[in-house]
Amino acid sequence: MSQTSQPLDAKVLQQASAWASNDAIWLCTVLHTWGSSPRSPGSLLVARHDGQYCGSLSGGCVEDHFLRQIATGRWTEASQVVRYGDGELAPEVRLPCGGILDVLVEYLPAGTATVDYLQQQLRAVQGYQALAKKLTLPHACHSIEPSDYSGNTVIHCQYPAIDIRMAAAPCLLLAGYSPVAHYCAEFGYALGFEVLLCEPRSEQLQKLETELPQGTRLLPTFPAKYLEQNGCHANTAIVALTHDPRLDDLTMMEAVNTPAFYIGAMGSARNSGKRRERLTRIGELSEAELARIHAPIGLALGSKTPAEIALAIMADIVRVKNLGAQAPISVVQGTLDMQESIREDAASCAI
Repeated sequence: MSQTSQPLDAKVLQQASAWASNDAIWLCTVLHTWGSSPRSPGSLLVARHDGQYCGSLSGGCVEDHFLRQIATGRWTEASQVVRYGDGELAPEVRLPCGGILDVLVEYLPAGTATVDYLQQQLRAVQGYQALAKKLTLPHACHSIEPSDYSGNTVIHCQYPAIDIRMAAAPCLLLAGYSPVAHYCAEFGYALGFEVLLCEPRSEQLQKLETELPQGTRLLPTFPAKYLEQNGCHANTAIVALTHDPRLDDLTMMEAVNTPAFYIGAMGSARNSGKRRERLTRIGELSEAELARIHAPIGLALGSKTPAEIALAIMADIVRVKNLGAQAPISVVQGTLDMQESIREDAASCAI
């Protein structure tokens, strides 16, 4: 996976590893939030004594105060939990909407042992191997082992015991921009996905200069090329939503070579059948590979507008992520497998 496409927490651990070769560091993990907080549990920040840091705990609300506390010599035990909000640590620091934030602070000395410890966690958030990380306050981590857990990071606290299951955040890779892809990006970001948008077309890139959805990382390249060069981790959903065979078909051909948990392409039952024929004839995909592709895509919600179609797509992605592809549901057909009166030649404009 290329460094340019790394999520923030992977960059935090990369920077932490670089610093820890020569300097002691403070590695901070968001444990719990109450009320409004822009950073979810599992989010990371690393800091040095000189005030340099990478990452975020609250989107800027508490970082300055935290760094000042480090500079005065605070938090030199191996592990401790600090709370912001609720008037506990810094009454003058307010989180949005009265939120409360609990943060695990690990003080890690310089050296190869710390670098190795950080590298294990880096591989977890990159999607190579989930980890179970356990510690008992105020001591250093006493267990960090591979775990079968494949979803995003989950934290359990029964103080002084803290159990962190580290894994890559779910990733939504959008193969090309469209009105439906726009809403999928917005929903995906709100649902905690890392959102990547691969878009090589110059006219769409120009539009995205002003319309890029919040939280979306734009990659100006062909999605199939990106997947060929970078691959993806198992907690990734790959969806093609453009009705452009140059993008959609080639993306599907590469996507089936990845461990992505969800692969899908937008189109009516008729167009999905035509795509299946092309993928068999030109792409030489096997029946097992074709069976991995959700096409038509999404839950059957009777969706008609771009936002409704995107909602149905993301609902199906979340269903498979949380329950597995074989989970029983009452209805699951494509949202576009509805009225053939929806003109296929106008689909790229209408949806």
